[in-house]
Amino acid sequence: MNVSIIGTTGYGGAELLRILKQHPEFNIKSIHSTKDNIPIWTEYPHLYGILDENLQGIDSDQIAAQSDIVFLATPSGISGKLAEDFSGKDVKVIDLSGDLRIPAQAYQKWYKHAPANESLVEKAVYGLPEWHRREIASAEIISNPGCFPTAALLSLAPVVNENLIRPDSVVIDAKSGVSGAGRALSRTTSYAEANENLRVYKVNQHQHTPEIEQQLMKWNSEMKPITFTTHLLPITRGIMTTSYVQLTKEYTSSQILELYQSVYENQPFVRIRPENTFPSVKEVAGSNFCDIGIHMDSRTGRLTIVSVIDNLMKGAAGQAVQNANIISGCDEAAGLGFVPLYP
Repeated sequence: MNVSIIGTTGYGGAELLRILKQHPEFNIKSIHSTKDNIPIWTEYPHLYGILDENLQGIDSDQIAAQSDIVFLATPSGISGKLAEDFSGKDVKVIDLSGDLRIPAQAYQKWYKHAPANESLVEKAVYGLPEWHRREIASAEIISNPGCFPTAALLSLAPVVNENLIRPDSVVIDAKSGVSGAGRALSRTTSYAEANENLRVYKVNQHQHTPEIEQQLMKWNSEMKPITFTTHLLPITRGIMTTSYVQLTKEYTSSQILELYQSVYENQPFVRIRPENTFPSVKEVAGSNFCDIGIHMDSRTGRLTIVSVIDNLMKGAAGQAVQNANIISGCDEAAGLGFVPLYP
């Protein structure tokens, strides 16, 4: 199948190139950017001699005519407009931005951009494969989940679905490497500011908050607003979310662990750690895995859930390809069998 990528000069686009270059079923038909007619290796020299294609301008008619799937790896505020350009054309769209994840009113409040066409938002399927595989398989437009929501939702889903927690008790402490901020220059992600530092940001204002809350309420309508706090780590890639929830009944760690193992036993990219072991971000780097460790504190009645992903893989490009595999009828894990990079 032929695929096209729009927004290839960002980190998410570059990661899509890395995955799709060795994918057994997908052929990279074209790559697109506002930087027209320059070789991709001039933006990413590590691709020299591997991918010699030139970046092309964005012509939705031409792209739709030559490709089966188009990945939108463009910033929020741009992807929604591009998705509308592809509407009604015979091509599947997978959007890696936040433009199609939440309703217009919430989008304007949290993203500070004009929202995408509401009909497109309603049509888009939220692409969390472990929980929406059936809907993804028949979708025309996929809204790829955010990086923080992916880690947080996969870790919370079993206890939320089983109604084991107090609906008003969710606290998520989240940390991300600097690549999550994108490739644009900024003071806070510069080496001198980020190195040997730990910074909290967007306190109670992060745009992924309504996305997490929306999905939690779909699983359990009794859920209340969450506390979600993000921090910037002095690393390139990786996300860790540590979630704290109050259980409604007394359970042991082994009982909760058994639930998680049962829920995710047939999911190729979710690894539940054995009791009293917890994952670190380096253990999933460069891979599409989400690793989860849990511990029940009998003293407080509070469950601690630790979840780690690579923000550019399971948090973006890897999950996008996982979704593309599903809508194409391919093996869900095709092209994604990367062993994590270690050390």
